Amino acid sequence: MSQGALTVVADLTLIAHAAFIVFVVAGQGLILAGWMLGWRWPRNPPFRLAHAGAIALVVLESWFGVTCPLTWLEFRLRAAAGSPLAADSFVGYWLQRLIFYDAPSWVFTLVYTSFAVVVAATLVFYPPKRRAARRGTV
Repeated sequence: MSQGALTVVADLTLIAHAAFIVFVVAGQGLILAGWMLGWRWPRNPPFRLAHAGAIALVVLESWFGVTCPLTWLEFRLRAAAGSPLAADSFVGYWLQRLIFYDAPSWVFTLVYTSFAVVVAATLVFYPPKRRAARRGTV
């Protein structure tokens, strides 16, 4: 694979990583907004299960010191392309600046675990619900 193609695949991996983060963070914000505004869709069981599972995965990775597979893949692709940083790509440069920070690992573990506690509390106090079946329809 050419260096350019490797950079594109690395950028796509980074975009998927950013989308995962948006799903977790914005998803929780929308769940809380739905709770306050009486929306029904944030109580959708598959959505809530996927959301809780996503943050649980992140927390377990941080507790056990496992590098995120998307981070690992992106960095390997960039190294194979000859540029370990995303400086060669506009998208890569800005997304890396938005989602990667330098701090001790315990800081990330604390942040992720605290966020998971909020997600778990939301599951308890605003639990998922199935929609009631419509009457009179076949």
